[in-house]
Amino acid sequence: MAERNLPALIDHTVLRPEATKADVLRLCQEARTHGFTVIFVPPCYVDEAVAAVAGSAVRVGIPIGFPLGGHTTKAKVAEAVEAVSRGARILDMVINVSRLKSGDHDAVRQDIAAVVQATPAVEHKVILETCYLTQQEKLTACRLVVEAGAEYVKTSTGFGPAGATVDDVRLMTQAVAGRAKVKASGGIRDWATTRAMLEAGADRIGTSAGLAILAEWKAAQTA
Repeated sequence: MAERNLPALIDHTVLRPEATKADVLRLCQEARTHGFTVIFVPPCYVDEAVAAVAGSAVRVGIPIGFPLGGHTTKAKVAEAVEAVSRGARILDMVINVSRLKSGDHDAVRQDIAAVVQATPAVEHKVILETCYLTQQEKLTACRLVVEAGAEYVKTSTGFGPAGATVDDVRLMTQAVAGRAKVKASGGIRDWATTRAMLEAGADRIGTSAGLAILAEWKAAQTA
């Protein structure tokens, strides 16, 4: 199973509002030391993060339209373009949950597509914030993400009332049917949960508990 290279499957993240520059720089060093190949930091620290991981295999990710998704498309595109111009190589954008729940599917698709088309050289994940959606809305969101050309669907921001679930990961994996990948994120804090998400079909794990998960994983390998 791909878990044998677990660090490479984790998006090592620090996005809490009170995180400091020191926290961001520590995250960068942890990624270089432990083999995490993707980090996510607040947009205001993109310059520091890119500089801190220069010369390594670590790619810097930036959230777009975070955490609510209700930004205008023009604002999301501007965020995305600036982040990429400063060295970000992965963008996790929040879907427009309100438009989705209003049935404005063309607007949702166009919102995602505008960001994808404005930043063609980088990877895009679209956060569905599944805790707010019905089963049908989750399926519809996955279809719209694929139609808009993004590479991943993602469960959660981690700022909603609930995060990733095994059932949602399984549903999303079935819905995209290989046309996109799946990232599980939100409330994943231990190796058992991480493994369950991977077994359900997740291709990547987003978490701020990467070091703890890695320690448990290593202990399980030697048990």
